[in-house]
Amino acid sequence: MLNSSKYTDPYLGYKEFTLRGVILGILITIIFTASNIYLGLKVGLTFASSIPAAVISMAVLRYAKDSNILENNFVQTQASAAGTLSSVVFVIPGLLMMGYWQDFPFWQTTLLCLSGGILGVIFTVPLRHVMVVKSDLPYPEGVAAAEILKAGAVGRVANQQGELLQDSHQKNTESKQNHAKEILFGGVLAAVTSLFNSGFRVISDSASFWFKSGTAIFQLPMGFSLALLGAGSLMGLAAGCAIFLGIFIAWGIAVPVLSSIVPQPEHMEMAAFAKQLWVSKVRFIGVGTIGIAAIWTLLILFKPMVEGIRLSISAYTSVKQSQQDVVRADRDLSPKYMLAITTLMVAILFATFYSFVATSGLDLKMAWALVLLMTLITFVIGFLIAAACGYMAGLVGSSSSPISGIGILSVLVFAVILLMVGHVENLTASANGVKFLTALTLFGTSAVLAVATISNDNLQDLKTGYLIHATPQRQQVALIIGSIVGALVISPLLELLYHAYGFSGAMPRANMDPSQALAAPQALLMTTISQGIFSHQLQWNYIFIGVMIGVACIVIDLVLKRVSHNKIGLPVLAIGMGIYLPPSVNMPLFIGAVMFWLIKKYVKKRTALEQQEHTMKQLEQRGTLFAAGLIVGESLMGVILAILIVISTGTGGSDAPLAIPLKNWDHIADYLGLALFMVAIFIFVQRCLKLKQN
Repeated sequence: MLNSSKYTDPYLGYKEFTLRGVILGILITIIFTASNIYLGLKVGLTFASSIPAAVISMAVLRYAKDSNILENNFVQTQASAAGTLSSVVFVIPGLLMMGYWQDFPFWQTTLLCLSGGILGVIFTVPLRHVMVVKSDLPYPEGVAAAEILKAGAVGRVANQQGELLQDSHQKNTESKQNHAKEILFGGVLAAVTSLFNSGFRVISDSASFWFKSGTAIFQLPMGFSLALLGAGSLMGLAAGCAIFLGIFIAWGIAVPVLSSIVPQPEHMEMAAFAKQLWVSKVRFIGVGTIGIAAIWTLLILFKPMVEGIRLSISAYTSVKQSQQDVVRADRDLSPKYMLAITTLMVAILFATFYSFVATSGLDLKMAWALVLLMTLITFVIGFLIAAACGYMAGLVGSSSSPISGIGILSVLVFAVILLMVGHVENLTASANGVKFLTALTLFGTSAVLAVATISNDNLQDLKTGYLIHATPQRQQVALIIGSIVGALVISPLLELLYHAYGFSGAMPRANMDPSQALAAPQALLMTTISQGIFSHQLQWNYIFIGVMIGVACIVIDLVLKRVSHNKIGLPVLAIGMGIYLPPSVNMPLFIGAVMFWLIKKYVKKRTALEQQEHTMKQLEQRGTLFAAGLIVGESLMGVILAILIVISTGTGGSDAPLAIPLKNWDHIADYLGLALFMVAIFIFVQRCLKLKQN
């Protein structure tokens, strides 16, 4: 806590909360929300948007004569909410997959995301002092974003104590331009590749080599997505290798063993049979591994989670001093405003649940009871998870935090409680009753995930602000604005992508190409678990195998960490994702992780010892920004193509308005896809090694 009697604000006269900053933040929020929704639906991953948002903000605001580091931080804080709130696509598309919804009702979807997102902000505000100011948690993305802001800052820059690090008013435009160029270069490269892939359809996005050994079927898979190559580079070597281990367990052991035991139908091709075995059996092994990994993670974090909850309750019940007596850089939203906002959000959450339950045909008494129950469960679970997610984000970063595990646990909690209610009220006796309870489970989980994802992001941003001496209160307002904007655009974007591509098992029109459908793997996972619990048809034998694999890997992870003094680990959640996600998704993630590790090893080996820290920091920045460009470029092209597809089908055209029909092109498309992927890897390496010449 800074001493207000001796304090002089280093940013005196600087504007932090500006209209142009809000408008720019809204535009960036929309861009990154669209990118993350597309990526989340296509491959089940999202990326943290703080760093690219900070770079874009600095590149744009450098043309304003009085822009400063505080204003840029406000913009990136607002935009970062997009990367996290869009993670609700891990659950909510399941309502279409199971046939309960036919589209995404705007107000239900929007208000659910809005109330959950803003509650996520409020729940973590009281944790700032203990988890950010007084904690030694690394907050990798928050620290990296602060370094980016400092490197490209205009005018004064201060550290967390308010001591000036820079007092020059000369614009450091070179750093900003270089950083912005990496995002732009990567974005254009990925967008053009995606246009030839998903638009013109002259190159493949994946290829596989299938072969048999006896009756056992094997696959050597490959995917050519540049967005996933970028995401893999951000993931780290340990997670990448864990994903590869998951691929090997699924396609090197499980599928070959099952295909040698289960007779292949005469009418079915080898590849189709192997995929069927993976979908119907092997994927449940991944479910078990993911589930036990999520439970283990929360057990590890149980002590700090309890401490976080205690501190939250203490902060809400204690009498705070007047905000006027608090130094600007220590000022949070006041408890009075937090209580008012919380009350309003709970009321909105209650109304949203009521609008969902009201269409079920239940009697009034039962409907009101369910609405109260769902609101209470969402609030309590959200409050508990907020502290856990804030801690996890500080420990491993927002991108690596196991949000999908939180989703699985939430599905289990909602499903078990509603199953008991359903038995008591005889709702499980009918197919319609089971379908409604399953849908309500997914709807409630979506609200909890909105709370969890924003909590996952909030403290990361507050760490960035703390390191540059920003105003926490302003950042919390920025996060609320970002949550509102993100919530408003999520439903239209989901609607657009659904009608353009369709989802796995949910196609809006007849005769659509199922190979172009968005897999929405996380939503499919949550839906499968929820439906399996209510129908008592979960593949428990395969889930149990996955649990045993997860337990064994947890033991190996503990041993590796102890022997290597926490330098080497085996992320168990990543192993589960390697089993569960399609191998065409996992392979580019693995390649991206190994590629960036080799780049870092090469650079470190050829850099003088006294220059290593600075050079490696430069390399991390350049690689992160180029990877973000790849992700954003491919995702935005997917959204643009979706708009063209919807316009085309709405006017009687085809689902592939830009496709170029070429005969006997399949193998050529595979070779072209591989060639472009290798070129992209070469360009990635060259962009990273370019820093050696700077």
